[in-house]
Amino acid sequence: MDRFDVVVVGGGPAGASAAYWLAEAGHHVVVLEKKRFPREKTCGDGLTPRAVRQLNEMGLDGRLEGYHRFIGLRSIAHGLTLELEWPGHADYPSYGYVVTRRNLDEMVAEQAVKAGATLWPATEATEPLVENGLVVGAVAHCSDTGTTPGVRGAPGEIAVRGRYLLVADGANSRFGRALGTARSRRYPLGMAIRGYFRSPRHDEPWIESHLDLRDRKGDALPGYGWIFPVGDGTVNVGVGLLSTFKGWKSVNTSHLMDAFVAMAPPSWELRPETAVGPATGGRLPMGGSVQPSAGPTWLVAGDASGAINPFNGEGIAYAYETGRMAAEALDEALRTGDGLALARYPERLEEVYGLYFRVARMFVRAIGNPAVMSELTRIGMHSKTLMEWVLRIMSNLLRPEELGPAEAVYRLLEKAVALGPEP
Repeated sequence: MDRFDVVVVGGGPAGASAAYWLAEAGHHVVVLEKKRFPREKTCGDGLTPRAVRQLNEMGLDGRLEGYHRFIGLRSIAHGLTLELEWPGHADYPSYGYVVTRRNLDEMVAEQAVKAGATLWPATEATEPLVENGLVVGAVAHCSDTGTTPGVRGAPGEIAVRGRYLLVADGANSRFGRALGTARSRRYPLGMAIRGYFRSPRHDEPWIESHLDLRDRKGDALPGYGWIFPVGDGTVNVGVGLLSTFKGWKSVNTSHLMDAFVAMAPPSWELRPETAVGPATGGRLPMGGSVQPSAGPTWLVAGDASGAINPFNGEGIAYAYETGRMAAEALDEALRTGDGLALARYPERLEEVYGLYFRVARMFVRAIGNPAVMSELTRIGMHSKTLMEWVLRIMSNLLRPEELGPAEAVYRLLEKAVALGPEP
């Protein structure tokens, strides 16, 4: 088997993004994806303007137009409702899409293949391939060699060699752990569960967020419930919460999901009989909590690196962005023959996300106190202007060249965070 320039472990948002940009740059790249597309993934399915920009720049704007487009966020709490359009920004569109991961991941993987990447489905990378102390690829189990390009023989274990390797196998990242990555337990962890329901409101122009999340007893929890119209007759419904409150380990997310569905506005018609299949969930490493993100011959991107925004739980946009940043570092290493280019990838992550994630981690620690969460949402829901500022900050649509109210507030938060180390 030929040696590839880059072996990508995982064909989700980060892996497919990296593969696309590497192939566009002319490199020989293979993506090892353990499932066959289309396949399900637990996700809210909402694409924010940050994610849409990345997809547009991969040439997918035309294909996205076939999916449900929304113009902003409807926030509900304390008996009040605010409809907030996406903040204007010179670099990002003013709209988002809802696309199921079943469709989205296949679409981006296909685009990477069109750019020249090789995709091996039904091929699970099980452990690093190490020679002379360096990672030189991956050991993978190929369950169907007859339909995997370039692989011959009976299904089984194969060695896939590459000059460099990118780990993008998601939040659980077994492959990353085999390389020595680990999540810092000082950082917040997210938990989420979602399911689909048939609903007459499936094509509304707003995604909906319920900020006063409560359990069966009526106790407030630091998190939110969501209802995202998919536009195909269904809505994506879920709850997300944080590990920043006492007793979070004892929360049964399935029960929390049931409680949220029961209290959702009746007009959505969310009932057990309108559910489309069972709900699924998982845990989400946030705020750059997984380290290291680079080794001598490998990088880590997307959820595998903890690149999830603690403010809102968004991971898709950051997966596309970190996949692209990883591709840029790998491209430089391949073009120049200087493997030290990989060391600039963690520096780039820190430059782009470091302080922002620190501010976000400070915020989610504060709302770990249910009383603080309740009071902040109560104040915010009485001012649409204030909530528009909050949306700009939490969706990371700040304008670096302008000093509007949201930017001014955020800079004050930055200064507060920069004064001392995190607890």
